Amino acid sequence: MRRLAPSMRHHLVVNLQPIGIVYEIMDRRLRGPQPNLAEVHEGAHKISTYARSALNSCLDVITWLAPEEDAGIGAVEGVRECLDLVATSFTFRGFTLRNQVEPVPGRVRRAAMRNVLTGALLHLSDANAPPAEIVLTAAAAASGLRLTLTLTPGVGEAGFPAGPTYRPLSWSDVEALAEAEGVELRREGRELRLVFPGLRGAGA
Repeated sequence: MRRLAPSMRHHLVVNLQPIGIVYEIMDRRLRGPQPNLAEVHEGAHKISTYARSALNSCLDVITWLAPEEDAGIGAVEGVRECLDLVATSFTFRGFTLRNQVEPVPGRVRRAAMRNVLTGALLHLSDANAPPAEIVLTAAAAASGLRLTLTLTPGVGEAGFPAGPTYRPLSWSDVEALAEAEGVELRREGRELRLVFPGLRGAGA
């Protein structure tokens, strides 16, 4: 969670910044001799929209910190929300995330997907020098869902040199996360394979 904290902060702030900008525009318009009420109304509507988005972001971040243990998620949605959280920080560090995950029948535990997938991504980026590309693919497995993370060095831009906000994640850290969540984990060179157990009774 400490490694994800900067990404969470960005995730929260991104929908709050436009509110201040729209407010300043509305304030200047209202100070004019003949304010255009239609434009002011439009600005108020934008603030309301951004506020709802910010509230949804806050609620989503809370579920990262206090997950609903029985919540399930599909492969496409689970991978997308993990990448949405970390993509910006990875880009700054010189790692390109390429999502090639296609729909796979069934659902897995959302908390397991978040903890183990983000941990695996952070470990790959900590253990390899930028620039590099990480490709994610998915397939059905006998027990549920198999995600494959493949790192290719030398692809993309080098990014900005900066040390991690917390200590690097070791392979033993990822193993511990996987064991806690009941996820099978295998490493072959620069490729990681994660097998998430499917939720019983979960449809496609």
